[in-house]
Amino acid sequence: MTPPVISFQDYSFQYMAQAEPTLRHINLDIFPGEKVLIAGASGSGKSTIGNCINGLIPFAYPGKSTGKLLVDGVETEKSSIFELSHTVGTVLQDTDGQFIGLTVGEDIAFAPENDCVPQEEMKQLVDKVAGLVDIDHHLEYAPQELSGGQKQRVSLAGVMVEDVKVLLFDEPLANLDPAAGRSTIELIDMVHERTKAAVLIIEHRLEDVLWRSMDRIILMNEGEIVADMPVADLLAGDLLLQHGIREPLYLTALRYAGVEISKAMQPEHVDHLVLGAKEKEKVQNWFKEQKAGIHTAQHGDELLRVEDLKFGYTPDKYNLQDINFTIHKGEMVSIVGRNGAGKSTMAKLICGFEKPVSGAIYMEGRNLEGDTIKERAARIGYVMQNPNQMISKPMIWDEVEMALVQSGMSREERTKRVEETLKVCGLYAFRNWPVSALSFGQKKRVTIASILVQRPQVIILDEPTAGQDYHHYTEIMDFLKGLNEKGYTILMITHDMHLMLEYTKRAIVFSEGRMLADTTAAHVLNDPELVKAANLKETSLYTLSLVCGIEEPQVFTECFIGYENREVR
Repeated sequence: MTPPVISFQDYSFQYMAQAEPTLRHINLDIFPGEKVLIAGASGSGKSTIGNCINGLIPFAYPGKSTGKLLVDGVETEKSSIFELSHTVGTVLQDTDGQFIGLTVGEDIAFAPENDCVPQEEMKQLVDKVAGLVDIDHHLEYAPQELSGGQKQRVSLAGVMVEDVKVLLFDEPLANLDPAAGRSTIELIDMVHERTKAAVLIIEHRLEDVLWRSMDRIILMNEGEIVADMPVADLLAGDLLLQHGIREPLYLTALRYAGVEISKAMQPEHVDHLVLGAKEKEKVQNWFKEQKAGIHTAQHGDELLRVEDLKFGYTPDKYNLQDINFTIHKGEMVSIVGRNGAGKSTMAKLICGFEKPVSGAIYMEGRNLEGDTIKERAARIGYVMQNPNQMISKPMIWDEVEMALVQSGMSREERTKRVEETLKVCGLYAFRNWPVSALSFGQKKRVTIASILVQRPQVIILDEPTAGQDYHHYTEIMDFLKGLNEKGYTILMITHDMHLMLEYTKRAIVFSEGRMLADTTAAHVLNDPELVKAANLKETSLYTLSLVCGIEEPQVFTECFIGYENREVR
């Protein structure tokens, strides 16, 4: 029998700064050529497992371990990060933090250059690997000029030059639009087929990962493995929801309709679902019952208006043009579209970080042209996509409290407001921690808390739930929904179609600097032409409705959203 390429043998690990072990008695074998998904809530230990495999533990993050961990037959504690890098290639969640070269070609060549590979051989190797991941036409580009999906390809090429036996992906979909996420999973699947390397994916977006087949899922909770089983077995049970992981939407819809999920249904992919006449009838009857409860939302007064807006970072090219939309008081709106479509640029213009070439932005009917960034910030809060670009204080409490200190609020009021916000954002237990000790997802929550604590009139969030497990995702979104119900207006730039469907009735769609649509969230993902033009992905609810013979997929999606809001939340 082929020996495992990774073998945890009663392995436990405790960080030096922690009072309790993060990993407890892990027994896990990964074999050559396997594709394995590692899932679990934030703090479950899944990222720590990845850090053990690639050598960051114990060489970069010291601590105490017991048991054994073998990678390609060698105990990791007797190896080094350098030696392990020849076996394990890691693609980080934050691709920008992984780039070293000034160009794509230089970045891919970094490892062989350090191995003193002859220049001509190195060039051939770079060309070969760049071709494998379809980035060979961008070798002269700077990594920062690329889209999120292209950056993923460069990072993958950079680890593939070592001809590694294990490819480890830490939340590869966190910052990608839906279509780019699908392409990334297809890319990983293609690379797996070509290299036969073992593939490990650490990811929250379960449904998106399962766009391509996985051999098994490892489910973690509180440092322990609570499930290690084939995908169909896990999806047929309720372990995912018990441990804070969102199951695919089509399975949730089936459960709402009273359909019992079984392995025989082949629940791994919505396209391959096997449903009998009785199951389809249950879905159809549920749809008929819910359809009667749909009602049209009423708009409040105008709050924010964008009129004939044009903007370009360079004089010879417009990044945004002919943008017109109105946001009403109390609305909660999603702004969606492909990477590089202009969504974040639009937010920067609203906040005053950039100035339009022409057109205007109005707040309650008043042109904001003459307002400073500070004046706008008193009414418009902005949470950036990358938390590292926002954090300026070393301690969590100080970061969240900073804006309140400058506002003149009393210490007692500040303490109450900060504590309340930290609790809602799931950070209260870490209130006295340094920011540097947090994961990417936890840092994201710190930046959201630092804006939410100010209670601005309008809150713009760029990817508010990226890197969050289902529990913290729901906690943050329910908090935002609560603010919205109190009258706060919220705009969310997001690639998460679940978020768009569940929490916003309206979506504004951007593509290549233009506004393609301003319509209901349900319509966006049930219009194949719009989905294609905006680089989105049809919701699995659309596919399920067609499988069940329902000819109104948009209405079916609206029924699903309405049911969740009324009966589940």
